Amino acid sequence: MNPSLIFMFVALAAMTYFTTVRPDNKKKKEQAKMHDALSVGDTITTVGGMIGKIVRIDSEKLTFETSEDRVRIQIVRSAVSSVGRPSDDN
Repeated sequence: MNPSLIFMFVALAAMTYFTTVRPDNKKKKEQAKMHDALSVGDTITTVGGMIGKIVRIDSEKLTFETSEDRVRIQIVRSAVSSVGRPSDDN
């Protein structure tokens, strides 16, 4: 095989790693860190778009309460997409 062809394959593999695999791993680590840091009283947004305040945390589940009507909903930790109230950009 031609050495320049081998170099092209190695360069393509490295480029793929640095543009797709590495950022995904970094994002997964940040999400796991955020899920581990959840505590009672935090305002969360779920992946489904629901917003509420955490009232109870079990090992892999948490219960959050919606605002005025105080409905309690139980979800798994991985369903939390962000912590903190989203900004109103309307």
